[in-house]
Amino acid sequence: MTIKVLYEDNHLLIVDKPVNIPVQADASEDEDLLTLLKAYIKEKYNKPGDVFLGLVHRLDRPVGGAIVFARTSKAASRLSNEVRLQKLEREYHAVVEGEFQQKKGTLTNHLFKNQAKNISKVVHKNHKNSKMAKLDYEVVGKQDNLSLVKVKLHTGRSHQIRVQLAHAGHPLIGDQKYNENAEAGRQIALYSTYLKVKHPTKDEFVEVTCQPPSSYPWSEFNVFN
Repeated sequence: MTIKVLYEDNHLLIVDKPVNIPVQADASEDEDLLTLLKAYIKEKYNKPGDVFLGLVHRLDRPVGGAIVFARTSKAASRLSNEVRLQKLEREYHAVVEGEFQQKKGTLTNHLFKNQAKNISKVVHKNHKNSKMAKLDYEVVGKQDNLSLVKVKLHTGRSHQIRVQLAHAGHPLIGDQKYNENAEAGRQIALYSTYLKVKHPTKDEFVEVTCQPPSSYPWSEFNVFN
């Protein structure tokens, strides 16, 4: 599997995650991104023994795009703190059903995750074990009954974008979990297209961008052409 490296130095490794691959090993026992990248580092730098690579945030298995890993324990600690303080800037693009009444907006909900079923839902703010979820969206393209939206996360809840947009009446194309009209076998139209992180050892920021596939439904819009 070819994995595109977006940025790499002694402390950081940022890649364009392929779709339909788990970020880390799970019950499926399928090939996972973390293991593949450890093997890449081991071979490229001829490292003996186990390779350290810290996982600091995740992307859902069907979702592709920019994701950052830490190559040192110092970087892992500092990046994890950035995530905890909600300072890791992430933007996504998604293709959803329907047209929005407002071109820009903010969605704030409380989400509860059913761990057994691996599914989240919007609940009342007083619901036990619920967590606040917040995102900004901007419609950047429209075609027939589809909308292309850019999403900026303020929180990193499980399935957050998928759940909140579906709750707002705009489920993602191809989302088998949260879109009852999703076509069987259709790839989910959600991609991590921008990531900005403070470098763990330098007084600077690292920014990367990447593009979603050129296939449908992305091909309906010329934003990435």
